[in-house]
Amino acid sequence: MRRQRLSTSNDLIERAHRFPIRLAHNRCMLRDKSLVPLSRQHQHALALCVRINRAPLVSAREVQAWQAEVEQHFALEIQHHFAAEEKDVFPMARQHAELVPLVEELLGEHMRLRGFFEQAQARALDAPALRQFAEMLSAHIRKEERQLFEEMQKQMGPEELERLGAHLGESLAASAEACITPTEEILKRS
Repeated sequence: MRRQRLSTSNDLIERAHRFPIRLAHNRCMLRDKSLVPLSRQHQHALALCVRINRAPLVSAREVQAWQAEVEQHFALEIQHHFAAEEKDVFPMARQHAELVPLVEELLGEHMRLRGFFEQAQARALDAPALRQFAEMLSAHIRKEERQLFEEMQKQMGPEELERLGAHLGESLAASAEACITPTEEILKRS
């Protein structure tokens, strides 16, 4: 019987590198293997945004359930994702003068998005605010993918990207194996 070896974060990065990242409208972007773990997490967050935007959000109970879902995503993955970007990605991007304004903009968006996550945790969002959150998170992700990551790949050499990938592997270890499933309330409606 063949034994399966537990994957390390480097193994996960290597496996993920084999697949291009798909974003909305089936647009395909080739992503350097160092950024693939972040792009995979972006896919999870985009899926959450799509699901929120498709939800009717007609009852207070449903709005409460979606806030629990948003809180769960933040706790299991997004908080680690933001921390990794702020600790590893943004400082490296800032070493390239052209990227500094974009990094500052993205940091401001992190702060505003954290406000939404805090409101979701306090169950203080209404249906329009949930939709606003989903639109803001979706736009933020697209900006990172289409602007920041693309420019980083153009401006950074292979050694710099490899060093970034090693740092990200360590930073994302806490969320690498997280499996985010819908909350019980959301499942009841499915």
